[in-house]
Amino acid sequence: MKVNTRDFVQEYTLLECIQCGRCTGGCPVSMKTALNIRSIIYEVLIEDSIDPSLLPVLWDCTNCLTCTIRCPKDIKPADVIIGLRGYIVGEGKGVPPRVRDALMSAFTRGNTLGFATEGREDWVEGLDFEVANVLDAGKTDLLFYIGCTPAYDPRVQPVTRTLATVFQRAGIGFGTMGMDEMCCGNEIRRIGESEGFADMVEGAHEMFAEFQAQRMVTVSPHCYNAFKNEYGEMPFPVLHYTQLLADMLDTGQLAFQKEVGKKVTYHDPCFLGKHNQIYEEPRYILERLPGVEFQDLDRSRERSVCCEGGGGRMWAEGTNIEERLAHQRVRDSIDMGAEVLAVSCPFCLLTLEDAVKILGLEDRLRVMDIMELVALAL
Repeated sequence: MKVNTRDFVQEYTLLECIQCGRCTGGCPVSMKTALNIRSIIYEVLIEDSIDPSLLPVLWDCTNCLTCTIRCPKDIKPADVIIGLRGYIVGEGKGVPPRVRDALMSAFTRGNTLGFATEGREDWVEGLDFEVANVLDAGKTDLLFYIGCTPAYDPRVQPVTRTLATVFQRAGIGFGTMGMDEMCCGNEIRRIGESEGFADMVEGAHEMFAEFQAQRMVTVSPHCYNAFKNEYGEMPFPVLHYTQLLADMLDTGQLAFQKEVGKKVTYHDPCFLGKHNQIYEEPRYILERLPGVEFQDLDRSRERSVCCEGGGGRMWAEGTNIEERLAHQRVRDSIDMGAEVLAVSCPFCLLTLEDAVKILGLEDRLRVMDIMELVALAL
């Protein structure tokens, strides 16, 4: 694969790299795959093309950001991988089939899952109240951005419904963009499709201009990251749901009534924690649930281990033939005696729950979104 090495090195300030290896040494995926970001950067620095054998390993990266956090020269190795993926996507060669399908679905159907646009509001089934459409109403206090997986996936839909119920009971005026809501593009950007992502951003801002909102809340940290950090100036503040719920607990808009009675630990999602330094709010909620005994995992907060759901890894199998990092998180949770492994991200919920099933440990550990625990306490 030919790469304009000079421009690439300049764009990503790779001449600053001192080849210390802290990026690869800290990468949780490099411990069990052939992914070696230090070697990739070295290859770009000294060659005018990329060894084709290096290309498949680019899809092992989850964009957890550990490499970037650990770099002493403020280089962004995770962005280097996104940039190289961009060359692959641009040439149309070497793109894993499921990644290609996710891209196509995002651009043609507005979601990465291949579902029909008409099903985007199916998550409301079972609610005993109407959810307003902000495009019809023209204004709202809270824009509830659902996202692809929380809208379509049956396992995640209860999380979305519980959030809506909490808002309704608290008297918060909220609405969604209904079937007009489109994918946020966070994973599209990380797959390397920069032009397609730019089109998504432009289309979203055009839609935002059609109504007024005081704030936006997202279910997924991935959506939160996109809107917060990569959409430019937003017309309203963007919150992840854990931030909003923590504030509601402080102001008395949310109160818990029932005992949960579980020993709980918490897995920090990469796009909430490492990407956005949101560590306290999820724990604030968990520690206030009646009857919950909370204990952190040994590897938590900045040291948390990725579940391997981000950066397009939900669709790219990559070169990893070893067990997933999610399996390690499950074993760590059981070793500390936890009954529930709490999460605040749809991808984490799905990957960690799959790990519990694969390991045959359903009778020892449950993976639950924080909102599912909140539902038990309402």
